Amino acid sequence: MKHQYQVTGMSCKGCQASVEKTLQSFPEIQNITIDLATGKTEIEMSSHITIKQLQDAFLRDGLHYSISEYHEHAMPHHHHQPQQPKKKGNGVYYCPMFCEGDKVYDKPGSCPVCGMDLVEQPAAKPKALYACPMHPEIVSDEPGSCSICGMDLVLQQPKDEEENTVYNSLRCKFILSLCFTIPVFIISMSGMLPHNPLYDIMDVSYWNYIQFLLTLPVVFYTCWMFFTRAWKSIITWNLNMFTLIGIGAGAAFVFSLIGLFFPTIFPDELKAHDGSVHLYFEATAVILTLVLLGQLLEARAHTQTHTALKELLKLAPSEATLWENGTEKRVAIDKIVVGNILRVKPGEKIPVDGILTEGNATIDESMISGEPLPIDKKEGDKLIGGTLNTNQSFLMKAEKVGSETLLSQIIELVNQAGRSKAPIQKLADTISKYFVPIIVGVSILTFIIWAIFGPQPAMVYAFVNAIAVLIIACPCALGLATPMSVVVGIGKGAQLGVLIKNAEALETLHKIDVVLVDKTGTLTEGKPSVESIEVVNGTNEKEFTKVLASVNQNSEHPLANATVTFAHQKNIALDSVHQFESVTGKGVKAVWNDQQVLIGNIGLLQEFKISITDVVLQKVKEKQAQGKTVSFLAVAGTLWGFVVIADAIKTTSKEALQYFKEQGIKVVMLTGDNPITAKAVANELGLDEYKAECLPQDKLQVIQDYQKEGKIVAMAGDGINDSPALAQAQIGIAMGTGTDVAINSADVTLVNGDLKNIVKAHQLSNAVMKNIKQNLFFAFFYNLLGVPVAAGVLFPVFGILLSPMLAAVAMSFSSVSVITNSLRLKSLKIK
Repeated sequence: MKHQYQVTGMSCKGCQASVEKTLQSFPEIQNITIDLATGKTEIEMSSHITIKQLQDAFLRDGLHYSISEYHEHAMPHHHHQPQQPKKKGNGVYYCPMFCEGDKVYDKPGSCPVCGMDLVEQPAAKPKALYACPMHPEIVSDEPGSCSICGMDLVLQQPKDEEENTVYNSLRCKFILSLCFTIPVFIISMSGMLPHNPLYDIMDVSYWNYIQFLLTLPVVFYTCWMFFTRAWKSIITWNLNMFTLIGIGAGAAFVFSLIGLFFPTIFPDELKAHDGSVHLYFEATAVILTLVLLGQLLEARAHTQTHTALKELLKLAPSEATLWENGTEKRVAIDKIVVGNILRVKPGEKIPVDGILTEGNATIDESMISGEPLPIDKKEGDKLIGGTLNTNQSFLMKAEKVGSETLLSQIIELVNQAGRSKAPIQKLADTISKYFVPIIVGVSILTFIIWAIFGPQPAMVYAFVNAIAVLIIACPCALGLATPMSVVVGIGKGAQLGVLIKNAEALETLHKIDVVLVDKTGTLTEGKPSVESIEVVNGTNEKEFTKVLASVNQNSEHPLANATVTFAHQKNIALDSVHQFESVTGKGVKAVWNDQQVLIGNIGLLQEFKISITDVVLQKVKEKQAQGKTVSFLAVAGTLWGFVVIADAIKTTSKEALQYFKEQGIKVVMLTGDNPITAKAVANELGLDEYKAECLPQDKLQVIQDYQKEGKIVAMAGDGINDSPALAQAQIGIAMGTGTDVAINSADVTLVNGDLKNIVKAHQLSNAVMKNIKQNLFFAFFYNLLGVPVAAGVLFPVFGILLSPMLAAVAMSFSSVSVITNSLRLKSLKIK
């Protein structure tokens, strides 16, 4: 039977996956179809399940979605529903512990699961605005003059950092809380003095009332959010840090309140020698204020986790110089469209992605590619938006604008990757799920043991130690251990020119056993050039070049592009061809002047039974032995000759391969080229293993064979034919200079297409995983040590007890320490 339901509250694929996982826990459910846009959910089940049972399952799994009967004309309810981040704009917030995966929110607040303050995600630069310097109320989205005074409008420069409203709010509340807490603490501690001067002013009972009044603003204003979060966590059964704080501080405050107004109901052992009850207003105020301080420090630290991303955001210029009909015009960056000609002057940033059309330049691409040396550019070379023009003025043509630019895609990728979860976090998530109930149980057990076996006043010891156990336990330290390192690490990778798609890839990188690399564009420069043309059977060399380039102009392969460039350099006009078709792993074929043209390797000629003389074969082998690539050209069943193409090996390839050897990681070259050329390249690089004449399915099979042996495989490539292998490998690594298909199939993209950046990625992964393990060890060790000490295990031998106030200091310190340790990754030195 099939039923249709309306599920509201979903905002992303992560939400959809969570709903599907919960529904699949019912054995009666056989199939689930969810329309994320409308929330319409069709469930096929063997026997009927009530809506209440489905809703209870959501609550059981901590999901805040609502399910009801589906009505065709009903509109899904989106009140306070989290929204997906926009590629441009501000106001995107997420939970730093990623309790709900990659879900984000459009308003500041607290996480509905863990209760922590949501953190604002850096967004792309806001729209350029122009304002009058004399009348700031006059604002326009394009240059012009003020309608009041006539002055030119000037561009409003965005602030380097957006104002952190959460941090500022917490800081104000902390200062106010401190003003009330310090007097409470002084009044309470003065009671320990032998001749308390305060008691000369007023009786102790009046000072108790003053403590009560001073504690009220702390409890009901500056720190009231902790109690609301605690209550919310209990009613939703998403127990977290604030559950413990709310119970502990709330119990101390309520106890003190009853003790102040109804002292007669308490036993004598809870009273002082003058008959007054021991009150804990100072403990309540100090604990809450210290927790607030911890939240303040965390908020401050969180602003530093996106430092790398903010540096990338600063790269995007706000204006550009439009070149039209020989005149220059300054325009806002969002006014540029594809095809515009732009003037870039020395010292300016390149506004968008495009091609250099007139002049030469030296470009600093270090913030995008991670390479410190400027790169010389000539006409026809590609330019990346956000990079710096160092010395010459030139013209460029805009090819990609707005969200399509590489810089925008990097920012979006880093944002998405930073919100993903690493597999290692599952351990912390599992423990955190049971952590709070266990701590509450330990607190109750502590109270019982101290009440029965503790010294007098036993009930006082029992109460204080039970509260200390609740306060010192810190599940947020466990929850923050992994995501903080991931966010900082992925941002650091972006600075190095290594774009990591998700946290799982970042974790898997440091486990790789085998690295498989393509040759062209990966080990080599990927900028092949025609070295020579050998014609046979009386073929005219110019005609040979014309046919070769005419067919190859339809191909995206770097070798084909080299022949087209060669023809243009020879000023040879190209013809149109028909029925162009790629023959996988062998070459291409097409129809030119009603004749079939074949361009490719010897396998292609053999397939179409094209004969080759021994003399030609000998010449070809000599070229291939030198590491050159040879492509044959046959027209109408007759061999016309062959073209010799050279592609220089990247200078950094040897260095990168040597690193992997030292790490005990096997490197294997996979290439579609012939065995002779493959061997020559392998020998030059010092590679022990290579596989030649690999078709896409062959590369795929090699990966699967290694995976059957239990190996963790990384595959590096740049072409369309590499995309199946990139998708199959545990880690697919795409050269940023390659095709979009390859990049989309990969887990890691190297912006400048340098194999050495795989080394950087591996070193980064090692550093992040080490940092995560340090964080987890610290969080586990802290709780394993702190909770027993707070419970009083040291008291029988050493007479040491931990007051709830010191427990609050330790609890806040643990979270801040985890974040601070994660921030060390920002200064990581990777060569």
